[in-house]
Amino acid sequence: MRFSSIYKISFLLFFFLTLSFSAQIKNPVKFKFTVNELGNNQYEAVLNATLESGWHINSKDIPDDTAIPTELKLSGSNITTVGKVIESGKKIQEFSDAFGGEIAYYANNVAFKQKFKLKDGTKPGEVVAEITYQTCDDRVCLAPNTLEFNQKITPKGVSEDAVAPTEEVKDSVKTTETVVENPTKGEITVTKTSKLDPKQLKIASIDFKKPLTDCGTKTIEASENYWTYLFLGFIGGLIALLTPCVFPMIPLTVSFFTKGNKNKAKGKRDALIYGFFILIIFVLLSLPFHLIDGIAGNVFNEISTSVWLNVVFFIIFIFFAGSFFGYYDITLPSSIANKSSKAEEAGGIIGIFFMALTLVIVSFSCTGPILGSLLGSAVTGSTNVPMLLTFALAGFGFAWAIVFGLLALFPQALQSLPKSGGWMNTVKVVLGFVELALALKFLSKADLVSKTFLIKRELFIAIWIVIAIGLALYLFGLIRFPHDDKKPKISWSRKILGALGIGFVIYLIQGLVPAERPKLQLLSGILPPLNVSYFHNEKDGILGMKPEHDFFNAIELAKKENKPILIDFTGYGCENCRKMEEFVWSEPDILPILQNDIVLASLYVDDKEELPEHQKTKIDLGEGQVKKVKTIGDRWSLFQQVNFNNNSQPHYVLITPDGKVINTPVSGYMPKEDFKKFLECGVNYFKNNK
Repeated sequence: MRFSSIYKISFLLFFFLTLSFSAQIKNPVKFKFTVNELGNNQYEAVLNATLESGWHINSKDIPDDTAIPTELKLSGSNITTVGKVIESGKKIQEFSDAFGGEIAYYANNVAFKQKFKLKDGTKPGEVVAEITYQTCDDRVCLAPNTLEFNQKITPKGVSEDAVAPTEEVKDSVKTTETVVENPTKGEITVTKTSKLDPKQLKIASIDFKKPLTDCGTKTIEASENYWTYLFLGFIGGLIALLTPCVFPMIPLTVSFFTKGNKNKAKGKRDALIYGFFILIIFVLLSLPFHLIDGIAGNVFNEISTSVWLNVVFFIIFIFFAGSFFGYYDITLPSSIANKSSKAEEAGGIIGIFFMALTLVIVSFSCTGPILGSLLGSAVTGSTNVPMLLTFALAGFGFAWAIVFGLLALFPQALQSLPKSGGWMNTVKVVLGFVELALALKFLSKADLVSKTFLIKRELFIAIWIVIAIGLALYLFGLIRFPHDDKKPKISWSRKILGALGIGFVIYLIQGLVPAERPKLQLLSGILPPLNVSYFHNEKDGILGMKPEHDFFNAIELAKKENKPILIDFTGYGCENCRKMEEFVWSEPDILPILQNDIVLASLYVDDKEELPEHQKTKIDLGEGQVKKVKTIGDRWSLFQQVNFNNNSQPHYVLITPDGKVINTPVSGYMPKEDFKKFLECGVNYFKNNK
C-alpha cells in the first residue's frame, strides 16, 4: 500500500476519531503496451488504457495529498529514458470535496507515453514499464494497483537471438501461470504450463466449483451481523446521553419545544423532527467511510493489518482515555459550532436541522471517543466496514432520537430524570478505563502482525487486571481524577460496579494459569492467540498441533501420511480466526479430528515478511500485465484468490494430497455443529475413497 494512500486514509480516520473483503474481483481497465520506433535510436513506449463505461483513471499530475496519481516508470537493459512521461487523452478537471482540492482524471481511454533510447544502438535491449494507478467510478474506487509490462527491443541489423533479458525479466519468464481476469463474473482463471514449484500459485487440480462430494452440505459464508452493531451503537448512544456534555441539555432542549411554543402540538412535532434530524446527522457521519471503501477496495483490511496504523489507533485511544479522565477536552473548533448555531435563526425545518447539528457538535468532547471506539471495533473486526459503521451510527443516533422524541411527547417524564451532578463525571471516568483496555487491543494486533510477539497473552491479561483494579479503586473512592468532587459520595451503584470490577479481576486471573483447555473464552478474539504465551512458544503450534505454514510443505506431508489437507486461510489480525480456534477448534469432538485425521496448513494472508529472492515471482494477468508477489502474505492471498475466488478469512478448504477439493469450502466464524459437519464430511469421504 503506497504511503500517500495510507496518509489520506489515516487522515480521514483521525478526523472521524477525533470527530468487504470483496469476493468479486473487478478489473475495469485494460492496458495495451506497444513500443514505437522514432528513428535515430529513439523509441516511444506507449501504454494505452481502455476503461469500461463509468470508470476513470487519475492523471499523473494531481496535487499532493489528494487522490492517487498514475505513475509510469521505465527501466530495463541497455535503455535510458528521454524527457518526461506525457499523457494523451481528454483530461477532466474538477474540484473534489473529499480531498479538498482539484483533481484530474481520464475516462474511456488515455495513453501514457515515455520516450527512451538504447544506450548502445548496436546492441539489443529490453524495456520494462511499470505503472501504478487507481480506477474509480461515481461510487467506489478500487485498490491502487501496480502492473509491469516488458518488450524486447532489437535495432535493425541486430540478431534477435542476442537479446539478454534482465535478471528481473528472467524471473517473469519462469512464471508458469497465465491469469485472465473476468470482470463480468468476478473470476480468475489460470492456465498451468509447467511443473509445480513454490512460485506457482495456481494448482491445476484444484476446482472448488466441482468438489468430490457435498455430503448434503451447503456453502457456509461469513455474514456481517449488522443488527449487533446497530444494538452496540444504540447502547453507545444511551451511554453518551449520560455524559456531562449531553445530559444537562436534555431537559433544556425538550422544554424549548414543549414550553417555548404556543402551539403545543406543533412543539411536539418539531421535537420529533429534531430527533429525526439527530438520527440523520449521525448516519451521515458514516458517509466518508463509504468513500474510503471506494478509495481502495480492500483498504480496511489493509488498515486492520497495518502495523503502524494499529499503533496510531493505540495512541488515539490513550488520548481518548485522558480526555475522559478529565485532563483535557477534545473539542471541534468553536467557529464550527458558532456557524451552526447562527444558522438556527433560519427557523422552520432548516432551523431545527441546525439545532440538531449544533447539539452533535457541542457534545463532541464526550461523544467523539465513543464514536471512535465503534469505528475501531468495525475497522479491525469486519469485512464490510462502511455498512457496519452506518448501522452502528444509526443505532447511536436512534438512541438520542428516541430519548428526545419520547420526552417531547411525554414531558412530565422529565421530572423523573436524575439531576445533573458528579455521577456524570463518574460515567466519563469509567469510559476512560474502558478506552485504556481497548487501546491495548490495537497495540497487541500491531505486535502480532509484525511477528515481534512481545505482548504475550499473560502480559495482556495482567495489564487488563491492573486496569480493572484501577477502575474498582476509583469506584470505591480510593483514587480521584481532576473533575471529581474532593469528598465524593460513594453510592450503592458505584459500590456494585466496583464489586463487578473485582469479579472481573478474579475472572481474568484464571487466564494467568497454564492449562490444556483455553480459558477466558468471553475474550476470545481480543486476547493474543493461545500460542503467543510465556508457557508456549509460538513455533510450537496451537492446541497440540503444529500447522504447516507453507502449502507445498503440507502437500508433501499429506502424501507421506496419506491424510487430507485442511487449508486454513487466516491472518494475524483476524479476530474471527482466533475465535474459531478457541471456541470451535478446542471443542472435545472437534480437536481430535484436527489432531489426528488431517494435515493442517495455516496460511497467513497478512504476513508482511518478504519472501526469499528465489521465491519472489510475478503473475501474468494477460495482455502483458504482471502482478508482483513480494511477501508471504502476497503469496497466500493471491493463492486463495486464484484457486478459490475468495479473499475472506477464515476460509477453510479440505483437499486430497493430489490437490482435489473434497467438499464445499466454508468461510467465517460458524457454530461448532456446522464446522464439525464440514470436517466429518470431508474426512469420511477421504477415508472411504483412499
